[in-house]
Order: sequence, then structure tokens, then C-alpha cells
Amino acid sequence: QVQLVESGGGLVQPGGSLRLSCAASGFIFRAYAMNWYHQAPGKQRELVARISSSGGTNYADSVKGRFTISRDNAKNTVYLQMNSLKPEDTAVYYCNTHLLNDYWGQGTQVIVSS
Repeated sequence: QVQLVESGGGLVQPGGSLRLSCAASGFIFRAYAMNWYHQAPGKQRELVARISSSGGTNYADSVKGRFTISRDNAKNTVYLQMNSLKPEDTAVYYCNTHLLNDYWGQGTQVIVSS
């Protein structure tokens, strides 16, 4: 079955960096786009970044120039490098892919605070 397992979240000071990872299994990883979403307390889940099967990327305006999404098809893993973190980046970050249905990981918490 499809599984997405995120890791790499934590507490970081404003201006710091984190790299999130999402290990995928149960489907042909290289054939599908992968997404990172985040959900802040009391807010809707929002798309942060997307990478297509061919490596094309898209970003939310709020993270452009600070976050980079990448994928390693040999490792069935998608990454989100987050630099220059701000308190408003605090959220649970979810890995997602859409096959016939949407699949989600369990999420990893990112807290940006001094």
C-alpha cells in the first residue's frame, strides 16, 4: 500500500534552516508529482511546494526564494529545504501525492521561535 513517512521537523530559531524528508513506498515514485503542504493551527492546509515527475517545481508565494523542493528517485524520497525560516512558517508539514486518490503522510511539526 502507499506509504509516505515524513521526518526532519523540529524547533528552530528565526532565520534558521531545516530539511524535511518524505520517504515513499507502495507506488512507482518516479512517475508521480510530489507535494509538500503545511497546516498552521486554526488554518486550512495549504500547498507549499510541488515537484513534477520530470523535476519541474512550483512554490507558494510565501516561500519563494527560501524553500527548495527536490526529489531523489533512486531513494524514493522527496525533500523540502527550508531556509530563512520565519515564525509564520510554524506548522505541521505534510507530504502528499495524488494517484487515483490523495495520499498523505502523518506530518512533521516545524516550530520557528526564539
